[in-house]
Amino acid sequence: MRINRTTYLALILGVLLLLLIPATPGNPFTRAAIPANPARDAVTAPGPDDSFSLLVDAQDPSLQMQLEGIVRKQGLWGAVERGELALLLAIVTDPARPRLAQLNGHRMMYAASLPKIAILFGAAVSIERDRLQLTDALHQDLADMIRVSCNECATRVLEQVGREELIDLLQAPEYAFYDPKGEGGLWVGKDYAPTQAYHRDPLFGLSHGATAFQVARFYYRLETGTLVSPEYTRLMREVMSKPGIDHKFVKGLKGIPGIEMMRKSGSWKTFHADSALVRYRDQTYIMVGLAHHGNGGLWLSQLASPLNNLVQTQGRSRRLLANLTDAVN
Repeated sequence: MRINRTTYLALILGVLLLLLIPATPGNPFTRAAIPANPARDAVTAPGPDDSFSLLVDAQDPSLQMQLEGIVRKQGLWGAVERGELALLLAIVTDPARPRLAQLNGHRMMYAASLPKIAILFGAAVSIERDRLQLTDALHQDLADMIRVSCNECATRVLEQVGREELIDLLQAPEYAFYDPKGEGGLWVGKDYAPTQAYHRDPLFGLSHGATAFQVARFYYRLETGTLVSPEYTRLMREVMSKPGIDHKFVKGLKGIPGIEMMRKSGSWKTFHADSALVRYRDQTYIMVGLAHHGNGGLWLSQLASPLNNLVQTQGRSRRLLANLTDAVN
């Protein structure tokens, strides 16, 4: 079907207006949750990694403007300017063409239990390389370490992986989750126990640290299957599913039917962190928040739903534009 230019311009205006309509579950423009997609959910063998440059180049001006608008509307712009809040949103529905927006995304902050994802990664690599055996007890420790943030479990797994071995792995060129000559990244340099740090990060002296960008890279590589083999990618995804603590992002998205997520959070005193890869309807996205404020956990809860709405709105508008372009051509 072909449409004339006047109709096309009118429809484009409709798309722009659609961008202003929140994608809430009760909205008449929303779609039913999609079923499992075998092609989307398939795990392939790891290939060459270009995730760092790909995500750096994925910065999207429109998404950035809308992310900033959400933060301002929540009254959190001052927290961003003071360095108390780092926030990142990456839409990875099409993994080959991610779109990213971030605020203080490369600022390394204390992240409490969030870096337990690095311990999970270290365990998966160790199992894959036959340095560690996946027993029922280890599997349970991995699940409890992530889902309910069991500190004793994390320390047991860390000891089996090797403390310094994990630090070396995070800095290995093929992963580069921590850059000692740049802005840092994911770091674990202390047991999750009342003991002294054994190796603080060399840039900021943190025992457990992260940048929002490197956490997002972790999720992106887990989503695209470029961390470990398909078997252990499935293990990591399974362990990170079914969040067991109802706060921050999970609390903010609670009650939305059909939403799925892989998630890890962390809290200690006034430090609050959360991270998730979320699937809702036909969209997949990553969100990461790091906060250093007594109300940081509340901030992240309040941001979760507006970020989800933004992703759904972006998805609808892009589908509509694609359909219009097809119609004109």
